Amino acid sequence: MPLPEGIPTVRLTGRFLTPDGRPLAGQVVLRAPSLVTFGEYDVILGGPVTAPLDPTGAFEVELPATDAPGMNPSGWSYQVAEQLTGVTANRIYQILLPAETPDVDLADIAPTDPSTPTYVAVRGDSAYEVAVENGFEGPVEQWLASLVGPQGNQGIQGIKGTTGATGPQGPQGIQGAPGSKVYPGPVGTGVGVDGDMSYNLTNGLLYWREGGSWVSKGTFLGPKGDQGDTGPQGIQGTKGDTGPAGAPGAVQSVNGISAAAVVLDAAAVNAVPDTAPGTAGGVAQLDETGKVPAAQLPPISGGGTVQSVAGQTPDANGNVALAPADVGAAPAMHTHTAAQVGALATTARAAANGVASLDAAARVPIAQIPAAAGRNEWTPQALGFAAWSCDPYTVANPVPKYLKPQRLFFVGFNITETTTVNRLVMFARGYGGVSTNRYRGAIYRENGTKVVESAGVALTMAGQEAGSMPAMQTNHIGAVPLTIASTSLTPGRYWVAWSLVTGGTADFGFFHVQNESPIATANFWMPGSPFARAWYMEGQTNAALPATVSQTAAGALADHDIPIMALANV
Repeated sequence: MPLPEGIPTVRLTGRFLTPDGRPLAGQVVLRAPSLVTFGEYDVILGGPVTAPLDPTGAFEVELPATDAPGMNPSGWSYQVAEQLTGVTANRIYQILLPAETPDVDLADIAPTDPSTPTYVAVRGDSAYEVAVENGFEGPVEQWLASLVGPQGNQGIQGIKGTTGATGPQGPQGIQGAPGSKVYPGPVGTGVGVDGDMSYNLTNGLLYWREGGSWVSKGTFLGPKGDQGDTGPQGIQGTKGDTGPAGAPGAVQSVNGISAAAVVLDAAAVNAVPDTAPGTAGGVAQLDETGKVPAAQLPPISGGGTVQSVAGQTPDANGNVALAPADVGAAPAMHTHTAAQVGALATTARAAANGVASLDAAARVPIAQIPAAAGRNEWTPQALGFAAWSCDPYTVANPVPKYLKPQRLFFVGFNITETTTVNRLVMFARGYGGVSTNRYRGAIYRENGTKVVESAGVALTMAGQEAGSMPAMQTNHIGAVPLTIASTSLTPGRYWVAWSLVTGGTADFGFFHVQNESPIATANFWMPGSPFARAWYMEGQTNAALPATVSQTAAGALADHDIPIMALANV
């Protein structure tokens, strides 16, 4: 049904081709503000306008002009969203469709720079129109004539040019009159001419020659000045010679004894008297071997023989033989248990409530380390998952992306502990549960061998689980599980594979990590540990997935937006 007659419209056309000239498929969606009212025509316009591409890649649509009179709101623009199949980065931008141009081709007004998707081409007023708006009256010719003003002031002088070459020497001029002279000391009366000067350093008199004679002009010496201040003290002179030696001094005391003739005994110097060695109350002597003689040693109690040891008496030779039991010891061949020597049994290694063992690299095996998690933070397990490819909380998706039929995605997972799973999970931005669709999934080891695979099945619509938010239910947004056989994954790196093997190009919208490069940064690694975390291959039919895969295969690509996936055990 056409718009009411009288509303100005613009016919918008366009055509999309691949670089080699083949027509693209898809559609162009144009959106005005939420509602546009034309009161004069009793009509309210709203909602998007979808223009599908025909087999030649072209479209045509007739829309209200963006400057139509009498509409509310005014001063708006159309949002253009290109949804083209096979184009990885579809554009969204704004355009104006003024009524003065009733036929417009999108190629003439769409922005060409992909970094400025919100560029809007706006028609500005001409300089004459701006002048009229600011009060000018008259036709364009008068306005142009008014732009010519009176002649301006002379400009500033230019910079000085470079010096020219030296010219030839001119003729010698006439000799000038002789100049005045200055004569030191007394001058005779017949010397000099008018204008000469004479000075006398002896008396300071100054003379000037004028009228044929010397005329005194006073003195240039001033009166004698006052005596100046005393100058600073001079530097110290050199040290004089040493004087003669004085008379010898006298000892006043020795060890507290003050006498002209000092006599010291042993007590005065805290020494042992020479009469003390070997005498009662004295000190012991040492023989030639440096030992105290036996005569100066006291007698030994008991005669120096052993009476008994641990209850056993010596034999005739004075020896005491002891058995292990005599000293509370065990026989030499006795075997003790670990508990008897305060040790742990070997059976406690790697056992519950035992001790951890070490591998060949002297490290604790990962199987004996408890699951590590940060305190008070979100983990996959906190939301019912067993693992995920990345934390979806940090991802923003301004433009929806859809699973391409028969594209087999591979998403990397790093399993750090033995984990049991029975579900592959895709995070859906919009999936209504198309009953004719078929999906297949699998898990592959890092070496490319397949661990487990699902059948080709249909999946229920997203966001319908108990407790889902209203917007999740109405927009079909949520985690979509794909059932597999219960599988225990040992620590290592894995790929989770997922493919829409049968379905349409706009059936399953998925949340993703945006990528505008031929290779996403998720696929970077350091030498020695190559592992591509995100890649895909084309052409997967509704049949068993490959038995082995390789990220270095000729058909492996990574220029896509990466799906966000998880593993779960339900």
